[in-house]
Amino acid sequence: RLVVDLSCRRTAAGWVVAMNRWQTLTDMALGADSLAMLAEHCSEFLVHAADVEGLCRGIDRDLVRALARWSPIPVTYAGGAASVDDLSLVDELSAGRVHLTIGSALDIFGGSQIRFADCVAWNRAVDARRGDPVS
Repeated sequence: RLVVDLSCRRTAAGWVVAMNRWQTLTDMALGADSLAMLAEHCSEFLVHAADVEGLCRGIDRDLVRALARWSPIPVTYAGGAASVDDLSLVDELSAGRVHLTIGSALDIFGGSQIRFADCVAWNRAVDARRGDPVS
């Protein structure tokens, strides 16, 4: 299974895919059409919000909402998570359609804002509420 990792930056017109350490904007706008085209060739997306990535100051709420509307396949959002509450926020903003990956803020990666054990507990509680197999 192929996961396509898309980094994007916000522009006046929306989000644009970026490359070269997020410094070079491409001509690919992130949206329903581009994600539908790419979804024909992969099974999931990982979308990095480069404008907030690594800052641990909160997620790009607008992008999370947009990904929930646009993506025809599973999608995980990355960028800016600052607390375990961001797991609930992403779940709420996307009606459960977008997952969250946490990096810099996580204690197992040297961060101090979010404990891995709290993320595991949150995930287990949500799985149990939804009737998903608890891992």
